[in-house]
Amino acid sequence: MIDLQDKNYRPTIEEISEYVRNPVFMQFCSEIKDTYKCNEKIEYSSCSWEKGWNIKFKKAGKTLCTIYPKECYFKIMIVVGAKEKPLVEAILPECTAELHNIYDQTQEGNGQRWLMIGLEDKGNLYNDVMHFIQIRRNS
Repeated sequence: MIDLQDKNYRPTIEEISEYVRNPVFMQFCSEIKDTYKCNEKIEYSSCSWEKGWNIKFKKAGKTLCTIYPKECYFKIMIVVGAKEKPLVEAILPECTAELHNIYDQTQEGNGQRWLMIGLEDKGNLYNDVMHFIQIRRNS
């Protein structure tokens, strides 16, 4: 088992997938790569929120989302900036109560909200996350 806190060893996406032990992880990564024609970038973060290895998906210089691996699930960070805010807030009433709560409870700073969303399965929350990423890409 890999140690995601060991900054001296960069894990592969396959090793991270084994750590997460949730098939939705690789489905999510594949869907992002296929939809936006981008590759993952595995980076070490020293930030106090989620220290350790994470996976970023970028397109045209913009981070679409960042994945923070956990055991049996993973968290996705999506930044909702000034450009995305009106579009996100327009669809928010149609989103899951869970995502609505995450959005409402996330403090806004410098015109941005950094949403941290835990995914365990490919249900409605998964679909909402994909919609938010699409908004981020198109804005």
